[in-house]
Amino acid sequence: MPCTTILVGKNATYDGSTMAARNEDSASGEFTPKKFIVVKPEDQPRTYHSVMSGIEIPLPENPVRYTAVPNALPDEGIWGEAGVNIYNVAMTETETITSNPRVLGADPLVKGGIGEEDFLTIVLPYIRSARDGVLRLGSLLEKYGTYEMNGIGFQDAGEIWWMETIGGHHWIAKRVPDHAYVIVPNQQGIDSLDLTDALGKKRDHLCSADLLEFIRDNHLDLAMHPESYDLAAETAFPVRAAFGSRNDSDHSYNTPRAWAMARYLNPHTYKWDGPDAEYGPESDDIPWSLIPEKKITQNDVKYVLSNHFQGTPYDPYGRHGDSSLQGKYRSIGVNRTNFLSLTQLRPYMPADHMAIQWVTMGSNLYNALVPFYANVETTPDYFSNTGRQVTTESFYWTNRLVGALADAHYAMCGTHVERYQNKVGARSMEMIHRFDQGLLDKIDQATTEGSGFMTQEEIHRFLEECNEAFAAMVREELQDLLSKVLYEASMGMKNSYSRSDA
Repeated sequence: MPCTTILVGKNATYDGSTMAARNEDSASGEFTPKKFIVVKPEDQPRTYHSVMSGIEIPLPENPVRYTAVPNALPDEGIWGEAGVNIYNVAMTETETITSNPRVLGADPLVKGGIGEEDFLTIVLPYIRSARDGVLRLGSLLEKYGTYEMNGIGFQDAGEIWWMETIGGHHWIAKRVPDHAYVIVPNQQGIDSLDLTDALGKKRDHLCSADLLEFIRDNHLDLAMHPESYDLAAETAFPVRAAFGSRNDSDHSYNTPRAWAMARYLNPHTYKWDGPDAEYGPESDDIPWSLIPEKKITQNDVKYVLSNHFQGTPYDPYGRHGDSSLQGKYRSIGVNRTNFLSLTQLRPYMPADHMAIQWVTMGSNLYNALVPFYANVETTPDYFSNTGRQVTTESFYWTNRLVGALADAHYAMCGTHVERYQNKVGARSMEMIHRFDQGLLDKIDQATTEGSGFMTQEEIHRFLEECNEAFAAMVREELQDLLSKVLYEASMGMKNSYSRSDA
């Protein structure tokens, strides 16, 4: 799937949370309805059947409850994509990434293997930490292989790991620095790997057990070294050069997205524009991780994952400058985005309501993130009951309608959309503060009254009521936006005429 990912370490966020976010975009010419649901242990398969590859995989008998954002229509399988389990471990999968013929010749992709359709379902219900997620998926890749190149994020309250598949069976993973963020378009992204650590103490780097031999036997190391060089002692092996791509299509499709995100979050760190820019839209060496110039918020994450090169000559909505440059590069915020999920794991809150999964659907230029507590048994119908029919009873379809109408009348609708986004953002934050405190007050009350605790059922019921309130809030605001956008679009119809019949 064409997608864009950002991962933010706990010391780089405004509140000490870890944050992991990703757009899922449909293939060109396609639009995939999505829903936001909870998968209970009794609904989890014990033998997994992949629709795309046909593979069958036996699963453990002890799955736990987790959220997911699967396809609303079952034609092509589950495609769970993003979720949080009861241990407050989150997973976002997958960023389809690139490779090169040397890697794919040395370890060919496996036609009947596992891939994006499968990963969340066969991994997230069985892991207790981000590191666990890397190791479980790594073992599955080694056993079954994959039919595509993948990038996968694993997150807990303490750390985030980014994992990339290398050919059909090999893989690497690197921990996101606590003080940094990581950006990944549809391209192999990790720029260097400490092989000594990955094959030794495994503190911040992990990989397939035979990766060293794989590199040596297939002559994948492209760096120039002195004759005394020892690959086994390498602490900054250039994996992007060895395993990644450097194609012309990367320069129109991938590297510009990394440039746009880094340019926004680090505007003064490097020179991004002009003939003497240190990094430009077609640079192959934009760092995988950067320390942001200020701490990152949910609004920042939403903004960069909605980016359409605004403020540059490449904005497809641009009204000035060289029109031949408008739309030259693939935007992050495109028409065929299915959903955006941002998981926020808040270490300052009790485990029962630490995890918030922010969700939105449709084209990100015209939508707004909505928060939901993840430790629940069910999600609101407005988000979970997406069907084949276009209807304003569905959050997904209402966003699609708003986007299609507003895009055609961008100049007239832009202010309405911006005000909607700001209002939903402000109301969401106010509600989170109020609901967090409400649950803490209920816990204190239970202690004061002598019972000493709230049951899990009581907590789930309270959080589900909060989630229903979030859904009702955004439904109200989105319906108001739809009305305004519909009016502007109607006034801009080609068959309009100014003389009234009265």
